[in-house]
Amino acid sequence: MAVSRLSYAIEAGSLALPDIGDIAVFRPAAGCDISALDKDRVEIIQGCYPDHHSFQARGYRVALSAGAQYGAAVVFLPRSKVLAKVLILNALAVTGGGPVIIDGQKTDGADSVLRDCRKRGAQIGDVISKAHGKIFTISGGDFSDWKVGEKTLIKGGFQTSAGVFSMDAVDKGSAALVAALPGQLKGRVADLGAGWGYLSHHVLQCEGLREIHLIEAEHDALNCARINITDPRAQFHWADALTFNGGGEFDHVVCNPPFHTGRAGDPALGRGFIGAAASLLARHGILWLVANRHLPYEQALSDAFHEVKEIAGDGSFKVFRAAKPRREKRK
Repeated sequence: MAVSRLSYAIEAGSLALPDIGDIAVFRPAAGCDISALDKDRVEIIQGCYPDHHSFQARGYRVALSAGAQYGAAVVFLPRSKVLAKVLILNALAVTGGGPVIIDGQKTDGADSVLRDCRKRGAQIGDVISKAHGKIFTISGGDFSDWKVGEKTLIKGGFQTSAGVFSMDAVDKGSAALVAALPGQLKGRVADLGAGWGYLSHHVLQCEGLREIHLIEAEHDALNCARINITDPRAQFHWADALTFNGGGEFDHVVCNPPFHTGRAGDPALGRGFIGAAASLLARHGILWLVANRHLPYEQALSDAFHEVKEIAGDGSFKVFRAAKPRREKRK
């Protein structure tokens, strides 16, 4: 666990933190214990809604982006290597070149990041290997070749940003779902886990649509969606799809649910999205869902809906139409 490395390294005196100045902590997950740091000096930089509000509830200062200057920074490596580079560059910039503590699992590329930092001439402090990961401090170095644009324009004219899902191209699963949707989706529609807005963009072409609500936990992805979709029928919600309350029942839900927590596959996350969709839909409502072929969602769909049918798919993906939700509505 990252917490054990951070606590161990600080208690062992292996991490050099200045005595004054705030500490920017980039992308810690909700369950991460950072109590080894002085809470009064910590500012959490986190754009993922559940993690952001978890630390807020614990009494931490939380922001969507870093301020001007900090005495030190901590970067918890994300799954995306591109995002990791952006975070490390940001951390070096707001600390005036360091110190920046980098903490991550081997599966999150900690070894690769350490090698890359050394190649760029950064001063490396003690390297602690613990709990299948590494934690170390860097200062200085020339990372100019890491600089990437904050926004990326991909085929189709869609704007994405570093680290968001399908940042380089349209996801094939989402494209399969779009191809399977009917020409009419009347009434209110919810796009759970909307990302940068690909599904919603196409749903807005359907006849009979009154409004569509994009629900997305990643703030950067939702900002891209706001740029990609300017139709006044679209409403944007920075929220956790698992707890979102739409202020009324929906006629349709479209969904390409995530199935990773960090780098680990987690089908329970997708099952949670299925339950959330059922609770948001009207009695006559329909869920349109795409999933990787290997994911075991059939039972969850049958538990949540009276009618479930696979309507399209190939060797990689399966597309479901699920109707007549069973679950109680959210209060």
